[in-house]
Amino acid sequence: MNATRVDADLIRRLPKAVLHDHLDGGLRPATVVELAAAVGHTLPTTDPDELAAWYFEAANSGDLVRYIATFEHTLAVMQNREGLLRVAEEYVLDLAADGVVYAEVRYAPELNTRSGLSLSEVVETVQEGLAAGMAKAAAAGTPVRVGTLLCGMRMFDRVREAADLAVAYRDAGVVGFDIAGAEDGFPPADHLAAFEHLRRENVPFTIHAGEAHGLPSIHQALQVCGAQRIGHGVRITEDIPDLAAGKLGRLAGWVRDRRIALEMCPTSNLQTGCATSIAEHPITALKDLGFRVTLNTDNRLVSGTTMTREMSLLVEEAGWGIEDLRTVTVNALKSAFIPFDERNALIEDVVLPAYAAAL
Repeated sequence: MNATRVDADLIRRLPKAVLHDHLDGGLRPATVVELAAAVGHTLPTTDPDELAAWYFEAANSGDLVRYIATFEHTLAVMQNREGLLRVAEEYVLDLAADGVVYAEVRYAPELNTRSGLSLSEVVETVQEGLAAGMAKAAAAGTPVRVGTLLCGMRMFDRVREAADLAVAYRDAGVVGFDIAGAEDGFPPADHLAAFEHLRRENVPFTIHAGEAHGLPSIHQALQVCGAQRIGHGVRITEDIPDLAAGKLGRLAGWVRDRRIALEMCPTSNLQTGCATSIAEHPITALKDLGFRVTLNTDNRLVSGTTMTREMSLLVEEAGWGIEDLRTVTVNALKSAFIPFDERNALIEDVVLPAYAAAL
């Protein structure tokens, strides 16, 4: 591992790529307060700083179910056109300010229909907001490409509808699909018909697996459903009895050898009890064993984080250097759900030159 140390200012300037980030988990606290007032929704506090602290404290429970419950307030302000447009545009601008050059944002359209918007209206409105944000970021000299992953909620019965939406909007900014929600007790194979449909239509997808549930969830996601990436996947270590020795079980070997990206989210994993510390988070050992690990924020508001913060924590607490940061950035772009030539252009023209200059 490269011993070079880098500070937060340098990290902030480096180009970054994020594959696992939820739209409804990344709002600005001040925006939540303003939009909640407009729609008459009661918040735990109307002070933006206090609200940010409330989210972070609530999310540090070590319980995935409670972690997910914090989304009640963000979703409440994302039920009309005005709220969705603002949230989507600000999402892009916040990523651009953090040095992100490529992102895939995910959300479940079915969770934004309480006030009468149709599923299609939700998707089109979010895409409009993202496009506005990308245009403003480009004009400011900080361009960022954002693709959308539509999610089905695995504990409900509208997953196939969400998959149909991903197919319908695949030429309008939607680059892939995911299932989200409580993992334990809701196996991915319950939605096999949706995944088979996506495969027939050549729409790539990732699946949340190996977070609240272990190896059976990862195995189903890959070998039954056909996922091209794994959301989180932190519990793949259960198939590596000795991380230091690096002897892999058959499933772990499959994941590494087929270059299946693991969308790892260190701070989020600490909050949900999937890891005990940044220093001991499996992302470092898995990276060193040659797995295609990627670094992600998951939910920036809920976890009180950014890509700069995630990278800084790994530098400070896990001994990462700039070459390690480059590795996970290139890994993410190699596994992005956009065409090869577009991925390669970002790697060769944007990422590698910037990291070379920083070394």
